[in-house]
Amino acid sequence: MLADMHCHYPMHVVAEEPQRPLPGTPNLTVEAMAKVSQQPGWLEKLRAAVLRTAASRLEYGDDRWRVNLDELTAGDVRAVFSVLYGPFAESKQDEPGSPPERGYFAGLLDQIDQVEADLTAVDPNRDAHEVVRSGTDLDRVTDEGKVAFMHCIEGGFHLGGAIDEIDANVAALARRGVVYVTLAHHSTYKALFRQPRRGLSKLGVAAIEAMYRHKVLIDVSHMNQRALCETFALLERLDRESGRAATEYPVIATHAGYRFGEQEYMLSPSTICKIADRGGVIGLVLARHPLHECAGVANPDDPGETPLVVRRHIDAIRAATPENSNAHVAIGSDLDGFIKPTVAGIETAGDLAMLEAPLRQAYGADAEAILSGNAMRVARAALG
Repeated sequence: MLADMHCHYPMHVVAEEPQRPLPGTPNLTVEAMAKVSQQPGWLEKLRAAVLRTAASRLEYGDDRWRVNLDELTAGDVRAVFSVLYGPFAESKQDEPGSPPERGYFAGLLDQIDQVEADLTAVDPNRDAHEVVRSGTDLDRVTDEGKVAFMHCIEGGFHLGGAIDEIDANVAALARRGVVYVTLAHHSTYKALFRQPRRGLSKLGVAAIEAMYRHKVLIDVSHMNQRALCETFALLERLDRESGRAATEYPVIATHAGYRFGEQEYMLSPSTICKIADRGGVIGLVLARHPLHECAGVANPDDPGETPLVVRRHIDAIRAATPENSNAHVAIGSDLDGFIKPTVAGIETAGDLAMLEAPLRQAYGADAEAILSGNAMRVARAALG
C-alpha cells in the first residue's frame, strides 16, 4: 500500500458545478460572463470555470481531474492526506501583511463538509473509504483495504485574521481530525502578486503556538529560509516550556525534495536535519521541474527514469539525516494541486502504484516505511 502526504482530492469538489456548465468555459468572454451573471449561482460557476481552466493550462493540457476515489483505489493509495485549499481566498492576499478575512475559516469548514458529502455520494456505504479522526481508525481502515482520508489544509490564511481567534479555529480543526496545515503557500499567484521576503508574522507565530498546543502538525513546505529558521527556533522554545521531547511534535514537509539545484522550494541538508531531529517526514513532490532539477535525469519523458529520480532524492535525504536513515521520506504527490507537468508515467493517482515494485526492490524492508509507514507515523502523532 501507499500513503500520499499531499493529495488535492478536494479540488474537483470545490470546482463542481451547482447546475449546468458555464457556456464557453475554455474561452470566457465578457458577453458570456454577463449572461451567466444573471443566473443563480453565477459566481460559483465562474470560479469553477477558472479552476478548470487553471488545471488545464497549468497542469496537464486537458481538463481532467487526476484524483478521485476510483483512481486512489487503483493506485493502492490507502492513506490520503486530503488537502483543503481556497485559491480564491488566497488570491485576495495581494498586499503583503494584509490580514485574512473572517469568512475564510467558515469557508474552510464548508469545504470539509463538501468533501465528506462528496465521498458519501460516491461511496454511500463506505465500502471503499472512511474519513478518519484517530490513529486507531487510520490503522483499521487501511488494514481493511479501504482508503483512509485525513483532512489537511494548505495556506495559513485560512486560520483567521486576528490572534485571539486563531487558537479557537485551530482547536476546531483538531476536533475535525485535521492532521496538518501548510502555513506558507507560493501558488500560481506568485507570478501575479509580490511575495514578501520576511519570516513569521505575528499571525504566523500565533498559528504555530496554537497548532503545537492542539497537535496539528506544521508543514514547512514553501517556507523561505528565514521563516524556516524562525519556525524551528519557536518550536524549540515551545518544547522547553512544555517539557516535550522534540520528537513528540514532528515537523513535516509534505511536498518537497532534496535541493540538488537552486530552487528554494526544495530542502537544504540543514533543513532536512532539522526535520529529522524532530522525527519528521519529507513527502516527495511529483512535479517534474523541481524533482528533476540537477538530479541527473537523462530523459524526462521516459517513465523508466521516474523511479530512478525518486531514488536519488530518497538517497540524498537519507545521507543528510544524522542517523543515515530512510525513516524521514515518503510520497507527497501534489496531484491536482496546479503543479506543472508531473514526472513521466504518473498522471493520475492510479499511476502511483508504479512506484511500489521498484522501491521495494531497491530498499527491501525500508520500502514499507517509505511507501506508507513514515507518513502514517506522523499522522498518528497528530490524530492520537
